Amino acid sequence: MSNDLFSTLKTYINKVSEGERTPQEIAAAVNTWAKESAEALKLKIHEEVEASVEKMGFVKRAEFDRLSAEVSRLKASASSKTSAAKASTVKKPVVRKSAPIKKRAVKKVAQKGAKK
Repeated sequence: MSNDLFSTLKTYINKVSEGERTPQEIAAAVNTWAKESAEALKLKIHEEVEASVEKMGFVKRAEFDRLSAEVSRLKASASSKTSAAKASTVKKPVVRKSAPIKKRAVKKVAQKGAKK
């Protein structure tokens, strides 16, 4: 990187010496080059940090927050489903009518008791 900087500056100085460019043009060009280099460097650092963090198994805060919100939503959804399922599975008491006793069965039982 420093070789690029020195070679670039040497080229610009030669252009000023030869009268091809004014010092203001060179200053503007160097300023633009420095800004572009800084952005490229920031991008490269960001990519390297992302790769290192991913290798370590860490997650970004935004990703964690998104997953946390999704888990909360799923818990709320599951909770409402289970309460609805419990409400629908509550057994209602069954009211059964007793069957009428047949008169013949009563008479036979009575007759058997009398024969003894």
